[in-house]
Amino acid sequence: MKLPFDVTTTAGRRFINLGPDIATAILRTVEVGWEFASQSRDVNAKAGEVEITERLRDGMRRALGLKGMRWGKKMAVLPGTESRSRPDMLVPDGRTDIPILSIEIFLRFGEHDPHAIIECKRIDGNSGYLCREYVAEGIDRFRTGKYSGNHSTGFMVGYLLAGDEHVAVTGINRILNRKSRTNENLKPSDLILESWAWGSCHPRKGASPIALHHAFLAFTAA
Repeated sequence: MKLPFDVTTTAGRRFINLGPDIATAILRTVEVGWEFASQSRDVNAKAGEVEITERLRDGMRRALGLKGMRWGKKMAVLPGTESRSRPDMLVPDGRTDIPILSIEIFLRFGEHDPHAIIECKRIDGNSGYLCREYVAEGIDRFRTGKYSGNHSTGFMVGYLLAGDEHVAVTGINRILNRKSRTNENLKPSDLILESWAWGSCHPRKGASPIALHHAFLAFTAA
């Protein structure tokens, strides 16, 4: 993989510009990790978001150990941790769900902060509340720079409590449209052709736009 790093600094940090190959690798790791996670009895639509995310994290770590994962030795799935949106802050102002570390970036530049962040949310396209949460407490954390302020790319996972990914995307886009943010609508992914993968782009004040990759994950039928 080409090392996804730009020497430009952002708010005292190096700007990390993930290429499509790394972004695809992260999405595929989520996909296979979910296959492992969904085998657990406690991963279901009634489970808590935190518990599901811990299972997904465990599954992603298992996925990286598979022989077919050629990037398995180049990526680490970290525990969720408190985070600072700016390096000059003393008190953390966020908590990341699943941070990703690129071994190459760490070894070459000693960059300790996560090189990609995955934010996880429960979603049901027919629930106005959950769709608003997906936007306000998910997408907008990237949009405002609370998460990934020095990244070109961010990631979101939507746990489908009901309906499929198309219903979820319709509900999320409805919220964005009500806020006159039609240009931020989720669209089919340009990296992965399967229907669970979507993409969007969002403006940021004082910074370049951020591209978000969305993975909508369905629970295994009982």
